Amino acid sequence: MNAPASLAMFGPLGTPELIIIAILVLVLFGAKKLPTFARSLGKSMGEFKKAREEFERELHTAQDEAERPQIPQSVERREPSATQDRV
Repeated sequence: MNAPASLAMFGPLGTPELIIIAILVLVLFGAKKLPTFARSLGKSMGEFKKAREEFERELHTAQDEAERPQIPQSVERREPSATQDRV
């Protein structure tokens, strides 16, 4: 529980901090690995977005089904047949 409190003292990341982080990543991993990391990150974000949209669609479907009035299936309509008219 102390991790979020300790990270909160740093505040939001601004442009200078992001530039320093980008330079450190470039130095640590090299220029050849950066496109691979970016591609992987993009694919991960796309999969996350798809999963989120599917989850939201399921929630809306379940909510719509819960709000829809239920019609009893046991009531059947019977049409008069021709044999009953002759009797």
